[in-house]
Amino acid sequence: MTDIKSGKPDMADDEWRQKLTPEQYAVTRCSATERAFTGPWLDEKRAGMFVCVCCGSELFRSDTKYESGSGWPSFFDAVAPGAIATKEDVSHGMRRVEILCATCDAHLGHVFPDGPQPTGLRYCTNGHALDFRPDAD
Repeated sequence: MTDIKSGKPDMADDEWRQKLTPEQYAVTRCSATERAFTGPWLDEKRAGMFVCVCCGSELFRSDTKYESGSGWPSFFDAVAPGAIATKEDVSHGMRRVEILCATCDAHLGHVFPDGPQPTGLRYCTNGHALDFRPDAD
């Protein structure tokens, strides 16, 4: 079901809980953070598309993924302008920029200005917020 005004999936909390694993729900719907080096996709090296685990929207191409050493999948650019939404996050006594799926508001992680060129950005994502679709061989 989609809310016509916002275009965002309009699911009740219990529906999200049924659709997602406990880890995916905690990360995407409650803004939790998985422990470093424990989530999926950190070591994924195949060509393909990383998508939102909640709604399937395309977020990052594998050719923008890089090893940041942070313990979370990191990307230097989104797949397209408008795929990722941002908002200020002042939780935990820090000032950061939260990244969300622009389609369903799923919490993905945070973006930092310490990434590689050409963008200089590090989209530090929770692996449990992503799914991966490999390119066809």
